[in-house]
Amino acid sequence: MALAEGVRLNHIARETSDVKRLAAFYQEVLGFQRIETPNFGGFEVIWLSLPPSFSLHLIERDPQSGLRSEPSVRDPKALPRSHHVCLSVSNFDSFVQALKEKGIETFEKQQPDGKTKQVFFFDPDGNGLEVSSWEAPKE
Repeated sequence: MALAEGVRLNHIARETSDVKRLAAFYQEVLGFQRIETPNFGGFEVIWLSLPPSFSLHLIERDPQSGLRSEPSVRDPKALPRSHHVCLSVSNFDSFVQALKEKGIETFEKQQPDGKTKQVFFFDPDGNGLEVSSWEAPKE
């Protein structure tokens, strides 16, 4: 039996040199909504939410950390399997078309079951993203 009970994903944090630019990308491309963000003083932070309960915390990169600001991979086909966050959309085909119209380089794939489609791409900081298809319930 697991030590923790009632576990659920709370948030993912991304460190960036341009918090506002990255927030705008997630709001415009994936529909995240800006939510109240505590003042941490000394560095910029923006919290975003994707209802019902997923949050993304964008945190200004510490210039003393030595972390690279340039992505190490630029080709979505070469996105490492362990380096991405996956979201799902019910309008997959039109979503992919909108990415392409925005000039976002993508790599599309379909699972052998023929049902699930996937598109891989990067945010402006080079963080890997996957968006997969899902069928919205019929009303």
